[in-house]
Amino acid sequence: MNISMFDILGPVMIGPSSSHTAGAQRIGKAMYMICGKEEVKKVTFHLHGSFSHTLSGHGTDRALVAGLMGMDASDARIRNSLEIAREKGMEITFIPDDLGDVHPNTVKVLVVTKSGKEFSMIGSSVGGGEVEIVEINGTKAKSSGKYPSIIVTHIDRLGVISKISSILAHNEVNIVTMSNSREKKAGMATTMVETDHAIPLSVKEELEELDYIKQVVLVEKFA
Repeated sequence: MNISMFDILGPVMIGPSSSHTAGAQRIGKAMYMICGKEEVKKVTFHLHGSFSHTLSGHGTDRALVAGLMGMDASDARIRNSLEIAREKGMEITFIPDDLGDVHPNTVKVLVVTKSGKEFSMIGSSVGGGEVEIVEINGTKAKSSGKYPSIIVTHIDRLGVISKISSILAHNEVNIVTMSNSREKKAGMATTMVETDHAIPLSVKEELEELDYIKQVVLVEKFA
């Protein structure tokens, strides 16, 4: 009897390599969260270093796509994730690439959802199934997926970060880490905050009421 490496799944380990499969699944799951769990119309994976060489051999391609559809590491459908995605109408492209000075197991994910929203993310599989998200929608980040987070896209103006922090504090949400970047002065900026506990939907709605806030995305922990 032929047994695929995807016939044996665990909560941490997928297949023969935790870096190339379990880590890849978590990176895909991170993008699923960043997209607000929307269905994906088109995805392009830019694969750096060893990721570009282990694509199908270690199931990196199936693991990435499975995570992007919200599948967990123990989901038996992972072995057929590419076929399932294409049946859903998802257009999938894998491109070997050089992403510069990053971990050898790194991928840049570009997504267009069925509602027309665009998202980007760079994630690295750092060993033992652990991951680190280093960029979200062009914003430098450092997220392991072990904490819930909120990503706020807003106009770069005085007091915005203070307002975000104030709203979180008022709702008794404790900040673990915060990062911010901007396109240019007075242009668009993105602030990412990791928190100790899940962020209530009411916080998202409160932030969205502010006229200088353009988009708010809640990301559940994915690791």
